Amino acid sequence: MKVVLTTLNAKYIHTCLALRCLKAYAEPEYPVEMVEFTIKDPVMNIVTDLYQRKPDVIGFSCYIWNIEETIKVVEMLKKIMPDIKIVLGGPEVSYDTAYWLERIPHADFIVVGEGEETFKLLLDELNGEEKFHMVFGLAYRKDGKEIVNPPSAKPDLNAIPSPYRFQEDLPALSKRVTYFETSRGCPFSCQFCLSSIEVGVRYFDIERVKSDLLFLIKSGAKLIKFVDRTFNIKRDYALEIFQFLIDNHEGCVFQFEITADIMRPEVLEFLNENAPAGIFRFEIGVQSTNDATNELVKRKQNFEKLSRTVTLVKEGGKIDQHLDLIAGLPDENYDSFKKTFNDVFALRPEELQLGFLKMLRGTGLRLRAEDHDYVYMEHAPYEILGNKILPFSDIVRIKRVEDVLEKYWNDHRMDETIEYLVTKEFDSAFDFFQQFGDYWDKQGWSKIGHQLEDLFRRLYEFLQARETKNLKVIHGLMVYDYFVRHKHKPRTTWWNFSLTKEQQSHYLKSIATAPDTVSEQFSSLSLAEKDLHKHTMIEVIAFDLDHYLQTKEVVDNKQLIIAYFNPKELNTTHYTCEINKLEQGALS
Repeated sequence: MKVVLTTLNAKYIHTCLALRCLKAYAEPEYPVEMVEFTIKDPVMNIVTDLYQRKPDVIGFSCYIWNIEETIKVVEMLKKIMPDIKIVLGGPEVSYDTAYWLERIPHADFIVVGEGEETFKLLLDELNGEEKFHMVFGLAYRKDGKEIVNPPSAKPDLNAIPSPYRFQEDLPALSKRVTYFETSRGCPFSCQFCLSSIEVGVRYFDIERVKSDLLFLIKSGAKLIKFVDRTFNIKRDYALEIFQFLIDNHEGCVFQFEITADIMRPEVLEFLNENAPAGIFRFEIGVQSTNDATNELVKRKQNFEKLSRTVTLVKEGGKIDQHLDLIAGLPDENYDSFKKTFNDVFALRPEELQLGFLKMLRGTGLRLRAEDHDYVYMEHAPYEILGNKILPFSDIVRIKRVEDVLEKYWNDHRMDETIEYLVTKEFDSAFDFFQQFGDYWDKQGWSKIGHQLEDLFRRLYEFLQARETKNLKVIHGLMVYDYFVRHKHKPRTTWWNFSLTKEQQSHYLKSIATAPDTVSEQFSSLSLAEKDLHKHTMIEVIAFDLDHYLQTKEVVDNKQLIIAYFNPKELNTTHYTCEINKLEQGALS
């Protein structure tokens, strides 16, 4: 009996931990072949690949992002291989299971919940007497009727063999994301989340966790994402893992989902003092700062403590933070969400993810959707289309905010410019992203592609169109952001240089003649005039840039900004010089 396990990942770099857990538990009694595709792969290509493997049993891991494409694959497979046994599992089909049996008649079985033991027992029955009623956690059909067996007991996590040591995974380990779990379950009851359905948290033995992590690190893993719903719920366990990773990271990066308002100050102090910069990333689900909303979805959150944690981590400068928001939660209208956005943006996270509520099957919010007049997509991803206080028109507006937020904040293309705009020129951060998003949509830019210089050009066009004050300052900051964004000297710019080629040559010659006029640090580079032409760009700006970067205070003082694109270190350093001093230095 040949068994194949597969899934359609969102991207190639992603990997599916579920397949590996199932394979580890089924083997060696039932050898399992794993193959992963993406949702962008043509269905015919996927079907052809699976057909050529000649499986007797094929299992699909199903999620909201892949279920619709998976159904197409299953239907085609069953037509060309009618005797194949098709098994579905995963969070998307573990709830409303009878519905899925009816909707996907080509699927023979559904494994509900944690599937290691259920899948292994199913293989036993397929290989033996086919007493499927004996398999807890299994759904199937008999005589045309849908049958859903009682759920299986939660397995002893330490009885599940390690899913991290398959030889076939090792060649691509450095190129893909490794998903890792130290626990299962969630202590909270957020009504929009599938994790709220589980009761309690169970842990893998910490020595086993360390052993698996060390194996992955030594084998070349570059990014390990912990899938624990609240990694820091058990403080001593988390601290021990943090210390272990600090001692053994070898350049690997680790991402954790944490609950920030329960993070103890001593843990933050430990991380700020001991964590090497860049090896840890935190994902923090804020979702809403509206107390009434959080109460309705049974979400306990102290935003003051959460803010303290985020601020302390940011001040430590060691850990990047990704904060999540959900638009469309109960009792959160447009104005309330605007406040939530501004509350969270004020923390200046490295990334702010703006998502929209999804009415996931099995969640309390979906079961009580009528209480709030929710309208949502019939099929995955079940995103809301409106409720009684947030109409579709407002959702469309917020989506425009999301679009420019991704392009201009999360990608960090012009941090100094955006900071200036949201603090000096607009009433709030949300107002900037909303107004720019509205303009972006009106121009039709959401329908076309863009290069980096296009993003700068379009922002400046928007600022000109609304007659924004202090455009000279903004222009200077955009020039600075554009320069430092590049590792190499850019071939094109988004603006027309204020200096002619003759003026540029004149200033570069002056700089080469009197580099001390710029600074001692610049002089130490020992750049000849030829090097300056090859590896620098210059432009005139209307204010003292360095003073602004240090104090956020604008002082009018015409300067030359010099961007040096270091060809060896592949980084960019900026220098400034008053034009009058440069002229005097060249003459002296």
